[in-house]
Amino acid sequence: MNNYETVFIVTPVLSEAQVQEVADKFQGVITENGGQIVNKEAWGLKKLAYSIQKKTTGFYFLIEFTGEGQIVDTLETNFRRDERVIRFLTFKQDKYAVEYAAKRRAKLSKKQEE
Repeated sequence: MNNYETVFIVTPVLSEAQVQEVADKFQGVITENGGQIVNKEAWGLKKLAYSIQKKTTGFYFLIEFTGEGQIVDTLETNFRRDERVIRFLTFKQDKYAVEYAAKRRAKLSKKQEE
């Protein structure tokens, strides 16, 4: 099992319910193909560094998951087919990235408790 992290940007013209539906769809793609979701974060509506498809903002999502290599191909195919996703990036985490992500999650949960 490999550790992966994917960030995708959803078009800003959707309602909150539609945006959540998109996020749930891709979480389902991961779990249906034998992956396990480690962490998921909705970063919300953010300004883009440059215009994409004449849009200057987008809803950002982060999903950390474990799975086999073919799961990434399936996930990225689904990203490409869904016109509501304007950008995505998936990468394999090495041991240092996994360690850093665990520390970051612990720090975020500590902040939320306060």
